[in-house]
Amino acid sequence: MQVIRFEDSNYDKKLKKAFSRKYSPNEKLKGSVEDIIESVRSGGDKAVRTLTKKFDKVDIKVEQFELSRKEISSSSRATTNEVKQAIKLSNDNVTSFALSSMRKDWSTRNSQGVLVGEVFQPFNSVGIYVPGGSAPLVSTSLMTVAIAKAVNVPNIVVCTPPGPNGMICPELVYALKQSGATSIFRVGGAQAIAAMSIGTKTINKVDKVFGPGNSFVVEAKRQLFGDVSVDLLPGPSEVFVLADSSGKASWIASDLLAQAEHGGDSNVAFVTTSSKLLDEVAKELKTQSKQLSRQFQVKEVLKKGTNLVLVKSINEGVRLANEFAPEHLSLVVKNPNKIIPKITTSGAIFVGPYSAVAIGDFLAGPSHTLPTGGAGKSFSGLTADMFQRRTSVIDVSRNALKKSSKAVDVFSRIEGLDAHGKSVSIRNCD
Repeated sequence: MQVIRFEDSNYDKKLKKAFSRKYSPNEKLKGSVEDIIESVRSGGDKAVRTLTKKFDKVDIKVEQFELSRKEISSSSRATTNEVKQAIKLSNDNVTSFALSSMRKDWSTRNSQGVLVGEVFQPFNSVGIYVPGGSAPLVSTSLMTVAIAKAVNVPNIVVCTPPGPNGMICPELVYALKQSGATSIFRVGGAQAIAAMSIGTKTINKVDKVFGPGNSFVVEAKRQLFGDVSVDLLPGPSEVFVLADSSGKASWIASDLLAQAEHGGDSNVAFVTTSSKLLDEVAKELKTQSKQLSRQFQVKEVLKKGTNLVLVKSINEGVRLANEFAPEHLSLVVKNPNKIIPKITTSGAIFVGPYSAVAIGDFLAGPSHTLPTGGAGKSFSGLTADMFQRRTSVIDVSRNALKKSSKAVDVFSRIEGLDAHGKSVSIRNCD
């Protein structure tokens, strides 16, 4: 855990190191993922099986990659009514939010009378990656698959890592089915992204790949862009809490630890104008972390991925937030509505002391699949329109053609494209 105060020597240097970043894979990771992709490209299902055995330590036959109807059905019986109800609440909220935010077809007439507009159609097939491993992310299935279903994507392919026994958590399988998955494969890691992007005999190639994952998954998506369309590059979890003296230390620490328990390269930051609150949060982090079950993951992040910063002003905190571009920004200040317009790079903003980030992670409605690693400066979080193709429509009447002809002729002469001009003038002669 690093504590940085504005009166420290090398304050600016420390801040730059902690908060200025961009996604840049190291050469070892890049090379490893290149090898995985090439293996799948050349070896197909056989390579996927070999890679699964290598990385997930389980040998799954090719014909068992896809979950059977029987396995899917049994997952429902193994899921308690309490869990089913929670899944339904989240599914309903995500679906409602997606339907409200979908882009709608529209049209208008330009100054020459040409009818112009756009139509939005769902992709025919999408591939969605749902992380598993030590924490099968049931909520991620809802925050991705349910949106695809709301947009009416007909083929929703899901890949998720198998457990040590080759199985997938029944609650996750139930959530995937309820949210709209049309096929579920027990395949994880970069090999899953490669399989969905390139296609194998068992796993069909999709039009676009979605979903968060570890550094291997993120790098695979980056390298396979072109073979397939991708949503964004969501990696390890992040939270940035910006607070004034009104913040409550125990609540703030709990939000930081909620993201820290993802472990790995997760990154948590607390920035405040209150020296007293800074000290209290540091103390709460040490106290609360001892009470959590995921000790290894939490200690890992507290050691190398946690920054507590004392700034002179909230505006300085806003500047750091925009530089950091966090996945989640928790805003705990007296007048949040004055600050929100100044936040320009965050994936999602949680407003006020009661807006626990976990509510957004599990239930609220907007997808929790958000840009990380500084990508929020260029990308937004996962939205319904990412599952849609946008197509322009141009309908020219005879009268609109005549009004457009002169300008088209000018452009065709300037650019030396006389066939363009001819294609319009010829219509005026008939």
